[in-house]
Amino acid sequence: MDADVLIIGGGVAGLTLGARLAEAATKVVVLEAEAAVGYHTSGRSAALFEPTYGLAPVRDLSFASADWYHASGLLSPRGVLLVARAEERETFEEDLQAMAMTRLDLDEVFARMPVLRRDVVALAAGREDVFDIDTDRLLQDSVKAIRAGGGEVRLKARAEAIQRDGGVWRVRVGGEEVCAPALVNAAGSWVNEVAAMAGVAGPRFQPYRRSMARVPAPEGMDVSRWPMTFGPGESWYVKPDAGALIVSPAEEHPMEPHDAWPEDMVLAEGIARFEDYADAPVTRLLSSWAGLRTFSPDRVLVIGPDPVAPGFFWQAGQGGYGFQTAPAAARLGADLVLGRAPEVGAALAAAVSPARFG
Repeated sequence: MDADVLIIGGGVAGLTLGARLAEAATKVVVLEAEAAVGYHTSGRSAALFEPTYGLAPVRDLSFASADWYHASGLLSPRGVLLVARAEERETFEEDLQAMAMTRLDLDEVFARMPVLRRDVVALAAGREDVFDIDTDRLLQDSVKAIRAGGGEVRLKARAEAIQRDGGVWRVRVGGEEVCAPALVNAAGSWVNEVAAMAGVAGPRFQPYRRSMARVPAPEGMDVSRWPMTFGPGESWYVKPDAGALIVSPAEEHPMEPHDAWPEDMVLAEGIARFEDYADAPVTRLLSSWAGLRTFSPDRVLVIGPDPVAPGFFWQAGQGGYGFQTAPAAARLGADLVLGRAPEVGAALAAAVSPARFG
């Protein structure tokens, strides 16, 4: 036997789960198809801990992750700001309530975010308890924990065939088989493909593209302390990044799983939306990229044992919430793989269980 638990997918879901299992003296092998961990969506995230973002079970997982994150040294203050025109009040109010924000005085907002246009922005709200996540360190610390526990993280190890034989899952990778009694599908945007290869039905997941452009900061401005700023209805966002700005149209375009790239017109639309609110013309891009945010049918994570296939577990459907939920999602996944009572509670475990899809 190569491992106690075999995990397909070396993104934030698979690696943090592997790290928690390794803490329980469980030998883990993680198979990652690419040449680096976190290559796809995990490496292209906005990297924000915003625990009010998402539906109720997502928020519950995020709040359950808060203590771990605050003790980890992986967070740094960022804050979040929501701005809108006067005629966008209805959408603004919906966002304000959904994200539990506080209304802000406009003079305070313009002082903190001086590029915003006073003739456009009429409404503003925000939160201070929002943080940047050191995502690279989280991934690398997880890899170290897996290896310290006697496990492996194998790169360029794409699963080619999967079968269940005598209570053991056998995954063909290159010219060899990797075997374990428990198999976790943490394959991100490829979650449907891995399930089909294993002969497991399960829910159908949908990847959606989201694009980002890194642009120069406005000349002469230190943007390092600017909050992450959203337009109404998450129609765009801007976030400081190492002396520059990341601008996104925050689009959701359904896609097939692939190594995603941005479309020029989509990026241009997002930049134009930002420029409508800010006196900060974008004349060039420093870089651009896109990622696939993969959702379950009800847009809530799917964590736990498959109700039909023995030894097959789901750690999937992170959508846009993978990093903010990772500590609690990994604890829950580890508890369920190891047959322990879920630390996050039975109600939350049921809310994210694959059994909810019947």
